[in-house]
Amino acid sequence: MISKAKKIFHTVKYLQFKQICFRVYYRFKRPSVKELGSGSIPVQEWTWSSPVYNRQSLFDDNKIRFLSAEACSRSSHIWNDHSFEKLWLYNLHYFDDLNSIDCSNRADLQKAFIQRWIEENPACKGVGWEPYPISLRIVNWVKWMSKQKDVNSLWIQSLIQQADALSQQLEYHILGNHLFANAKALVFIGCFLNSAASERFLKLGLRLLDREVPEQFLKDGGHFELSPMYHQIVLWDLLDLICLAEICQNDELLERSMEWRTIAEGALHWLATMSHPDGEISFFNDSTFGVAPKNHIIQQYAKKLGIERKNVQRKYAVHLVDSGYISLANNASDKLIVDVGTVGPNYQPGHAHADTLSFELSLFNKRVFVNSGISEYGTGKERQFQRSTSAHNTVVVDDKDSSEVWAGFRVARRALTKNIELKNEENSKLIFAEHDGYMRLPGKVIHRRSWDYSENELIVKDNVSGNFTKCSAHFLLHPEVSIVELKNNELLLRVNDSKKITATFYNVKYILIEKAYWYPSFGVSMVTNRIVVEFESSEVISKFRW
Repeated sequence: MISKAKKIFHTVKYLQFKQICFRVYYRFKRPSVKELGSGSIPVQEWTWSSPVYNRQSLFDDNKIRFLSAEACSRSSHIWNDHSFEKLWLYNLHYFDDLNSIDCSNRADLQKAFIQRWIEENPACKGVGWEPYPISLRIVNWVKWMSKQKDVNSLWIQSLIQQADALSQQLEYHILGNHLFANAKALVFIGCFLNSAASERFLKLGLRLLDREVPEQFLKDGGHFELSPMYHQIVLWDLLDLICLAEICQNDELLERSMEWRTIAEGALHWLATMSHPDGEISFFNDSTFGVAPKNHIIQQYAKKLGIERKNVQRKYAVHLVDSGYISLANNASDKLIVDVGTVGPNYQPGHAHADTLSFELSLFNKRVFVNSGISEYGTGKERQFQRSTSAHNTVVVDDKDSSEVWAGFRVARRALTKNIELKNEENSKLIFAEHDGYMRLPGKVIHRRSWDYSENELIVKDNVSGNFTKCSAHFLLHPEVSIVELKNNELLLRVNDSKKITATFYNVKYILIEKAYWYPSFGVSMVTNRIVVEFESSEVISKFRW
């Protein structure tokens, strides 16, 4: 009980005052909306056009599929069936199928599903009326309806009703990407409808964006929650807003569009820096595949809008100072990405992991060392482990996490990184950093780590000062990397049929090869191996040669 109270205290103390106030306010105040009307409401005459990335999720046989899980949609209770994960139910209410690959082939199915949603989800009741699913659904409905010849007036009335409910429960208690999604939805419906209500929604959405865009995009281009996956999501949102300005020619959006374009350029550079030679994102904090649009689709979208990434010339050492990441490369087929930053914005670390001083490495265009990724949300043991220090390529002291991640989306005491150095020499690149996340333990441990990276070698030095009972460095292998043999303190790893890596460890008590899992998407786990190197004294040296 005392331990949990401490976690709550060290979590709440970082929150903004308005987050606490709105959390209490929304607990007692529920949104109230008017009944659906019968009159027609005019809409603006523009047609949405943009690249799509969502896969089909609605099927003719009443089958629906989200996050690698299928269900039958016949029952009217499915909308709030809590035998499904909360995130699965959220996806059910998003209506992503309306703007998915080959979506025009399913018009009748989509119309029936919209009608069902209206009939089976009474106003302000159930999962579908929470602000985040409302936000994504409004955008999907508006994009889809703009392309239809005839739109049922009831659907327009429902859109207004949903936007009204959203405006009464904006996610000030969460902030971050949720509030950005709220603002985007209000702008979309404000530009789609032609009524007094639409003007109110548009002004509210733009007022939010004027504050959130400069707040959420850092100077180095990264999204401030420091998750490559959420960076993709919010960058796509920004491109949608730029596209909307071009399509509907709204003066207020066009005024802001130039600033948004400049931010998008920096965000594209950040995304490229934080991605591997295989063209996909690294797995720091809440990141996995299959949720956000892939990099190449984002790049296509940006190019369609006339936006190119900044610093297009290839740099082999990039320090994203504001985000706290460093990316090193010797050529186009290898890359080392290192986390020397914080857990994210103090008031919104919900997607943060205890991964301080972790890293990922690609060689020969293949991922070698990877962070775990994620396969679920919620408060289960799997979610807790995926956020833990043990699931990342860094040092674990006395089986504790470097930052106190808990309850699915909470962080109490956090590791702070200090003394960061980057030396880019002609024949090697050296990174040094330390963190104080284990200073809360009785032994007052400081973890110091360096990466010495050259053309055919990576040397990782870990030093821990203070007292500890057990200390180990973890290295999670990609599932396609196999361990050929273990001899004394040396491992032979095979990346493919012809490429091998020799891993040698110094000053170790023992080396353990554990069965582990890599989580490349929601609902998916792949068996792999984790190398656990236990310290004999205060320092361990891990040398990888290829």
